[in-house]
Amino acid sequence: MRLYPETAITQLEFDKVKALLKELAKTDYARQKAEQLRIHTRKDYIELELHQTHEYKLILQQSQYFPNDFTHSISHDLKLLSIPGSMLTGEQWLPIRRLAENTSTIFRWFDTERKKAFPALAKVILTTYYEKVIIELIDEILDENGTVKDNASADLQKIRMSLFRKRNELRRMFEKVIAKLAKAGYSADIDESFSNGRRVVAVFSEHKRQVKGILHGESDSRKTAFIEPEETIELNNAVFSLEYDEIKEVQKILRDLTARLSVYATILQQYLAIAGEYDFIHAKAKLALEMNGQLPALTDKAHIQLIDAYHPLLYLYNKASAKKTIPVTLTLDEKNRILVISGPNAGGKTVTMKTVGLNQLMLQSGLLVPVHPDSRMGIFKQLFIHIGDTQNLEFELSTYSSHLLHMKYFIEMANGKTMFFIDELGSGSDPNLGGAFAEVIMEELSRRHSFGIVTTHYLNLKVMANHTQGILNGAMQFDEVRLLPMYKLLVGKPGSSYTFAIAERIGLPKHLIARARKLVDEDHFKLDRLLNSTEQDLQQLTKEKKELQKLVKENEKLKKEMETVMDRERHHQQVELLKNQHQITEERLVYLKDMERKLKQVVLDWKKSDNKNEVVKNLHHLLFKQKEAIVVNKLARKVDLKYKELNGHIVVGSLVKLKKNYQVGEVKEIRGKRAIVQIGILPMNVNLADLVSVEKLEEPQKH
Repeated sequence: MRLYPETAITQLEFDKVKALLKELAKTDYARQKAEQLRIHTRKDYIELELHQTHEYKLILQQSQYFPNDFTHSISHDLKLLSIPGSMLTGEQWLPIRRLAENTSTIFRWFDTERKKAFPALAKVILTTYYEKVIIELIDEILDENGTVKDNASADLQKIRMSLFRKRNELRRMFEKVIAKLAKAGYSADIDESFSNGRRVVAVFSEHKRQVKGILHGESDSRKTAFIEPEETIELNNAVFSLEYDEIKEVQKILRDLTARLSVYATILQQYLAIAGEYDFIHAKAKLALEMNGQLPALTDKAHIQLIDAYHPLLYLYNKASAKKTIPVTLTLDEKNRILVISGPNAGGKTVTMKTVGLNQLMLQSGLLVPVHPDSRMGIFKQLFIHIGDTQNLEFELSTYSSHLLHMKYFIEMANGKTMFFIDELGSGSDPNLGGAFAEVIMEELSRRHSFGIVTTHYLNLKVMANHTQGILNGAMQFDEVRLLPMYKLLVGKPGSSYTFAIAERIGLPKHLIARARKLVDEDHFKLDRLLNSTEQDLQQLTKEKKELQKLVKENEKLKKEMETVMDRERHHQQVELLKNQHQITEERLVYLKDMERKLKQVVLDWKKSDNKNEVVKNLHHLLFKQKEAIVVNKLARKVDLKYKELNGHIVVGSLVKLKKNYQVGEVKEIRGKRAIVQIGILPMNVNLADLVSVEKLEEPQKH
């Protein structure tokens, strides 16, 4: 991305975001990448980095473990590994082994499911592979402490065995010498020591001539002399020679190991870059969590649709101070490309500009931004900014001259992929002349299809924005009652500068304010007052709209609760009906079983009895005596105890009994040959032929 001027990153405070990101990085690779954070203009690069950060953020939010724990700086060792004839020590091989092991763990972590769940993160290792031979070759030679193993070569094993025997022999000989000298009273308190790698005894200086051997030196106080006894000279020589042979053999083995693994220097450098890349993504994800960074929709064109966008640094500052941050919501598209923000000083105009600019730089750097996820952000190839006093003493330029110089660059270089920010356009000159130039500049930037935000106090720019296609007004809201800025952007209407209201707030004498009002052009003053009044009315309407929306939501909530209660009641009625039907079915089964038993008995009687007429009579009595069946039916018996059948005509309000299931209810409506009967809380549609009129019997009094 082309930035103008060079200080644009500093003016938008993007350097502070990079510093925060660098602090969260653990590896040199990630810290360097954070310091040199690139601002991309290609959608595929931006999209990949955004999704990588978003996926790592999900891992952190879900408290999952991502196995990237390698933080050592070994780039120098890996460069040395690629140089022919070089040799890495055992200590240098340990972090290289950890790097290979770290990469192995990452490859194992990305199983089939995780590759599908985190495709953007999986792309980091897509172009490389894991080579298990690296760890195998290192483990053949070195132990877990980085020491060359005895069996690394046959010669080394032989040397160390000889060295072990000679050291034991030397130790036994020394013990004899020390015992002899101690008995003679020659040995000092420390008994023995080492000098130049050779074992020596410590004797009092006055007895040094009585001890045969080689004098290696004396203590600083000259009270103790260090002598290599005559009896151990040959053994010391042998040990010294074997130790030298061991060093040579170890170096030979390590040089051979370095040569064998030098072919993997390139892939090890890739492993180091992978560890650093995942550390960098981890740092971006942690920064996103701290500043509530989200993944907005990305489009490959110039477009800004921010919903509840926060200034990242202001959000972090207010979060630490437990203060509320006011978000910005605005849209700049092909129809409305330039936003002119007016309003009082210290009302948040510049912060709004910086919020849009900083979020855009962060997005195109692959950082998640503190906006609502439904926001939609485009891609710009140029970002121009002009904020504050840019007086240049070196070139003897005044504030306004410098301002025009910047505007000249804007006009010459701007295009449809340019985002620009101009604070106080036209300031620094005569209001009429400066305002005229400001109009011309805005018209030209609009003609070039550039996107941007301009802040101003000029009324002519507010009027121009109101009737010029591609330019729209916006205002920072102001509480006129409390005379305090609200830091809220209202898009679509110009705002007042509240010049006289602020003057009253800070306590300027009223007679001076009155004189100033008289000096202002009457039309100018009326327009500012109209803007003031309109803004306050809009604030009131917004407040009432919010209250209305709140009431609508409460109404919707009550409606849902009522529907839930009604559904529960319907369910209860259905359950009761099923219970009654189930009870009738059970009683019917009892009746049928009893009937089956009696019919079987009739069959047996027919076979045994000589009087067949009697059996037929019993069968006829069993099948056709309906009154007896009703008596058997428990429900019918219960109803007969409470209700008496009538022969009356059925009308609305009549108490009726259903002939089939003996339920009793009240007739609510008659529709031809059918009636609506209310049984309990449930209305039923029943044929009139299936009903019989009843009346309730009086319950007997209990004594």
